[in-house]
Amino acid sequence: MERKKRILIVDDEENMLHMLSSILQRLHYETTCAANGLEGVNALKGQSFDFILCDIRMPKMDGMQFLRQARQFNTEATVIMMSAYGTTDTALAAMRAGAYDYISKPFKTDEIELTLRKAEEREALRRDNRKLRHRLASLEENHTFGRMIARSASMLEVFDLSVKVAPHPTTVLITGESGTGKELIARGIHQMSSRSAGEFVAINCGGIPASLIESELFGYTKGSFTGADSHHQGLFATAHGGTILLDEIGELPVPSQVKLLRVLQEGEIQPIGATHPRKIDVRVLAATSRNLEERIDSGRFRQDLYYRLNVVHIHLPPLRERTEDIPLLSDLFIKRYATRGDSEVSRIAPATMALLLNHSWPGNVRELENVIERAVILADNDDILLPSHLPDSLRCRVDTAPSIAPDGSLSIKNAQKSMESSLIKRALQITEGNKTKAAELLEISYPSLLSKIKEYRLTKK
Repeated sequence: MERKKRILIVDDEENMLHMLSSILQRLHYETTCAANGLEGVNALKGQSFDFILCDIRMPKMDGMQFLRQARQFNTEATVIMMSAYGTTDTALAAMRAGAYDYISKPFKTDEIELTLRKAEEREALRRDNRKLRHRLASLEENHTFGRMIARSASMLEVFDLSVKVAPHPTTVLITGESGTGKELIARGIHQMSSRSAGEFVAINCGGIPASLIESELFGYTKGSFTGADSHHQGLFATAHGGTILLDEIGELPVPSQVKLLRVLQEGEIQPIGATHPRKIDVRVLAATSRNLEERIDSGRFRQDLYYRLNVVHIHLPPLRERTEDIPLLSDLFIKRYATRGDSEVSRIAPATMALLLNHSWPGNVRELENVIERAVILADNDDILLPSHLPDSLRCRVDTAPSIAPDGSLSIKNAQKSMESSLIKRALQITEGNKTKAAELLEISYPSLLSKIKEYRLTKK
């Protein structure tokens, strides 16, 4: 049960205190009364309030003095001032001192109720804004969203948009290549929404035969078809009060698309064999690696459904377009699998990182995770991942990580210089010439980077 809102009433007139307390209790507020500003300040010392109704003219401590004292308690209560002797100047002074609103005595019951309702709406908006600012600050500081982590500008934009859309019931279409993390984004949106206590249900629309997809989504009644020996509620019913992710929505058969469109338009489902529809409260997220506009042109996807799904579009860039995230993700996966397998691995050799940065990653983050998991297993008791721990498909790229010096000698010194030069070039390319970010990516100091750029003559002429 939601707790009652608490209101502190500060007024020197006993009849006014009694009347306001009775009115507000009927409106389901919990009230505390104070006969003057001093009593009001004492009440603030031991209790917290959502709202404060305060008269301006009172003995011992008037309303304006009380308002200034109340601010010292860092109270987040919304203050509404009252007076039978009010003027425009008085109201403006109260507002400047921190009051939210001002009402003149005598007032009607519906006037005080309307003022409080407006104050509640304002407080709800302030709470939402505080939550959003906190989430955005956390995102900026930690570069995380749900179980995802990134530092690239493109992914931080994805995180930012996901945070903003999460509190709303809006339908979201998430696109991106396989392995980019579409389901993780959907889970993060669910976790940051007001539905987080409800179920998160994910279904791959391309992984279920067309003949079974509708019964899986919408359910069926007993005896509705051969083999229907009992009632089956379906995934939409399972997700009631929560979120459903329709993964690979582009694979959904056209007849099922018609029924999904009705769910989105009417907020109801009709199980197979049922005679009446059933209201459903589910937030729908959809994901696809397909180009839905091309499928619309070929008649395999309904245009009206596309518009219903594509209210907010979140596109996840492939890993090859955000290679600055590779070191961060690699460290994350090393910690995950080293801990799981009781491994000593804790870092990556520069030559190994060069190979990771140069790979095109057709399988995106999922492929990188698999490569790191394999490497950690093969590293055995080593504390560093070497090129030999990577698959042959990555190690064959010797052009970025030469094992010998450019002159063909076996000089370790010359080979190391060639390697450093190659890594610095790659880091500057990834960061578009930003030396500060390149130094962070290379895990060296900024002065050291400048020195090496000069040594290897990497400045543009």
